[in-house]
Amino acid sequence: AAAVPATAAPAPSAPRPSAPQAAAPLVDNRFWHTYTDWRHGSGNGTRVLAGTRPGLAIATPAGRTDYTDPHTGETAAWEYATWTSPAHRSAVPATELIASWNARTPAGTWIAVELSATYADGTTTPWFVMGRWASGDGDIRRTSVDDQGDAHSSVWTDALSVDDASTGVRFTSYRIRVTLHRAPGGRLTPTVWRVGAMASAVPDRFEVPASTPVHSRELRVPRYSQNVHIGQYPEYDNGGQAWCSPTSSQMIIEYWGRKPTAEDLAWVRPGLPDSQVCHAARSTYDYQYGGCGNWPFNAAYAATYRDLNAVVTRLGTLTDLERLVRAGIPVITSQSFLEEELTGAGYGTAGHLMTVIGFTPTGDVIANDPASPDNPAVRRVYRRREFENIWLRTKRYDATGRVRSGSGGVCYVFWPQDPTPAQRLVLRSLGLL
Repeated sequence: AAAVPATAAPAPSAPRPSAPQAAAPLVDNRFWHTYTDWRHGSGNGTRVLAGTRPGLAIATPAGRTDYTDPHTGETAAWEYATWTSPAHRSAVPATELIASWNARTPAGTWIAVELSATYADGTTTPWFVMGRWASGDGDIRRTSVDDQGDAHSSVWTDALSVDDASTGVRFTSYRIRVTLHRAPGGRLTPTVWRVGAMASAVPDRFEVPASTPVHSRELRVPRYSQNVHIGQYPEYDNGGQAWCSPTSSQMIIEYWGRKPTAEDLAWVRPGLPDSQVCHAARSTYDYQYGGCGNWPFNAAYAATYRDLNAVVTRLGTLTDLERLVRAGIPVITSQSFLEEELTGAGYGTAGHLMTVIGFTPTGDVIANDPASPDNPAVRRVYRRREFENIWLRTKRYDATGRVRSGSGGVCYVFWPQDPTPAQRLVLRSLGLL
């Protein structure tokens, strides 16, 4: 999700909507994370861990399997155990599903997360792999899986989407399956603390209704520029110019008082600035996608830090984002735009992540934008109406006048295991707790 030139005006012949559409995005979140949640699922070789952060671990493995890593060509044997969620009936007949998970994977372990959805006619999809994941890259290369789909839907890196929403095809429910792997005979186990998905049916729209400012507050979030890392570690998506997502993730991880250890950073060349950003890029890199912008992988990376939760979701309005910020929770947003559509950005992009840290008294958006020349320049103030539209819309025009997709309000939300009452209230209201 690198910032790329996109400054040309749309073609004059491109059709224009006459007015903003009034419909709001529809979102349903369901995450399994409590002791009761885990007990209600179906385990095969897993055990449920109690305590302040309940989770899943391997008890007695259900079997053994060989896995050939497509990115190294190496084949290894692994013991495994599985857990399958109950079917969750979405409150939203959805056109898209995006899974998230929070887990710990010591060396010699990894997990796979799969999703199977049911359509309105009662038929179901196959089990689609939404990610094969480990926090490190010494055992497997974390990866999405291409070329998955059926007659009605397809997996696009990190999302399962209906191919043509105009046909009326919708997902009405889904199940999540997690497979925990470890080296044969080992005693270590992955631990999964949270897994689930966001279901959404966002209406196609070039413009969204304007909201009224509600709260003003600015959070003290560290500022990191991706551009000070241009050309560094090109094996991870060509270097820092493409690291908007991990750079944003690292800002919020450190806002919550977490950071990588000296041991974590030992592999980074001495003398590089903000070595933790290099570490975040390596730790979020999707070897199939060839980039660091895989949404669930960024959430999973954040949750490797002590007592942090992280999910990918959509918000319906800028007001929802204001409520999170007012409670002390910064949010990473995904958007794409032409240079002239966001005053003061100085660039256009086909996809970019930035961190919203506050709102001015007049309602404008205060963002830590990693696409800045240096760290002091990261803090930006963007016009409320412009930011709101480029983030929440689902359709846009690119530099040639072609119609492209917008994120429709996609964002990452990270928060501590023990949130304040105000934070808990807003997280619950959004279906994240």
